[in-house]
Amino acid sequence: MLYLYFVLLAGSLFLLVAGILEQRRHYAALHSIPSRVLVNGIRGKSSITRLCAGALRGGDLVTVAKTTGTAARFIHPDATEEPVYRKFGIANVVEQIGIVRRAATYRPDALVIECMAVMPALQEVNQSKLIRSTIGVLCNVREDHLAEMGPTLDDVARSLCRSMPEDGICVTAEKERFHILQEEADARNCKLVYADPETVTDEELRGFSWFTFKENVAIALVVAELLGVERKVALQGMYDAPPDPGVLSVERYVAPDGDRLAFANVFAANDPESTLMNINQLLDLGAIRRPLNVVINCRPDRVERNGQMGEIIPDLRPDNVFVIGHPSKSAIDAIPAEWRDRAVDLGGERRSADEFMPAILDRMSDGASLVAIGNIHGQGEELLEYLAELPEDDSDSGEAEQGPAAAAAPVQAQRLDPFASYPTAHEERYQASQTQEIPIVRIPAQQGAPRARHQQPQQMQYAQYGQEQQYGEQQYGERQYAQGRPYGPEHEYEPEQRYEPEQRYEPGPQDQQYGQGTPYPQQQFPQQRYEPEQYEAEQRYEPEQPPAPDPEPPHPYFGRPSWAEPDTPPDGSRHPGAEGG
Repeated sequence: MLYLYFVLLAGSLFLLVAGILEQRRHYAALHSIPSRVLVNGIRGKSSITRLCAGALRGGDLVTVAKTTGTAARFIHPDATEEPVYRKFGIANVVEQIGIVRRAATYRPDALVIECMAVMPALQEVNQSKLIRSTIGVLCNVREDHLAEMGPTLDDVARSLCRSMPEDGICVTAEKERFHILQEEADARNCKLVYADPETVTDEELRGFSWFTFKENVAIALVVAELLGVERKVALQGMYDAPPDPGVLSVERYVAPDGDRLAFANVFAANDPESTLMNINQLLDLGAIRRPLNVVINCRPDRVERNGQMGEIIPDLRPDNVFVIGHPSKSAIDAIPAEWRDRAVDLGGERRSADEFMPAILDRMSDGASLVAIGNIHGQGEELLEYLAELPEDDSDSGEAEQGPAAAAAPVQAQRLDPFASYPTAHEERYQASQTQEIPIVRIPAQQGAPRARHQQPQQMQYAQYGQEQQYGEQQYGERQYAQGRPYGPEHEYEPEQRYEPEQRYEPGPQDQQYGQGTPYPQQQFPQQRYEPEQYEAEQRYEPEQPPAPDPEPPHPYFGRPSWAEPDTPPDGSRHPGAEGG
């Protein structure tokens, strides 16, 4: 037994020494890299990582980068890249140790690495132990990973702030919750720098051969400026940087039956807000056109995101909604009922693209557009591989087609500058989305009608979100049918009709005993109420314990009780013992 304790103690000491040595070795590798940039946020982390690395390479800085988004990549200083090897295909934050050690072999000037932690505690460990960044990037705060960092967007913002470097610099393009980021930065003695997207001109965006956003470019330019890289060479380095595999792109293919289609890969948009923004931008710029078809790829570990993608279907107004992946029911159930008839369930945990892609192409017309949203892993990757094997559409889409139907169809250009000035429709939609308020639907009441006393705080909460009418249907539907009134929005419940005093209070046994119920008539009270004197007399005198005899003789006119003196004369005369002795 003593031998086993010795083995346990020796093993624990060995692990402790090995951990200390690994930590010192890791810190030595970190200190060999003078500038370390940690990119965190919700949307666009991989693209910003590549843009920052390209901008620094343009300034002749030896830069190593690593992305963790659609496909994890290790980017060498010469811009070549290779996939990150993972045991069993499972991502783990511990892999950052190997990435830092490998990057240190190049003796780089800068390391740009994407944060791969989702849990708030792991984000703090990733910053304080694994990366120890000198410059932090917090690109934006969007509605994603609410189960881990939520439930509100303010909570998400504070969770992301755990990756801010202490006594360092943080760059952000988040405007709505900038005050929250400023509070967290002040608590860490971190300088918060705002990257204004308006500083990026449309002319500068035209240099990219792939879709990107002004916010991403503005962040990369600020990081390059902090490290001493001029704006012009930083932009040229970003132009030459290879795009992320999940970057927003539009490709044109020819289906096996000869129909043409435009495919937009929007898998990289992780939240519904970014997804809508990307698709609306493509529609406004003419990169895709209607009839529009949407394919949603589901993942079992992203059930919440599957439902979010199904909820935005009314905003997209597609002709068909194809649901692939597993579980497909999580997305179909989230689609509103009036749009659910357009959903086609092609899901399956092990269903290949050769099975569901022919069904998708058969329901699409010639010249239609297909937009892929949701998650790229799983069936999404098989969909991309299937489309990559199709021949590209090199024909001039602007040629006049034969037939009256073709003449009425809108002309679609083969190649379009996606970064021209935004059309007026796009600007109006953007301004409306920033100022739109949640409509409040209230149940109308008659003048002079008293407010229902029973209205609970939960019902008031529904009223703020415009669901008071729905809440009323669920709670009072049975009473409405029981009273014989028709059911519908034109027949609203009034407080006088729903709550009558006679129906609110039911008489109980206590009300009948003490007469406190309001419905009882007044003449019943004397018959049911006990007098205080009678009640006290019954409680004071008990037959088992008679009181002691009076010390004074009784009055001649009242006499004694029958139980006190058995021989008391019936005429009420005084007792013989009371006379003189």
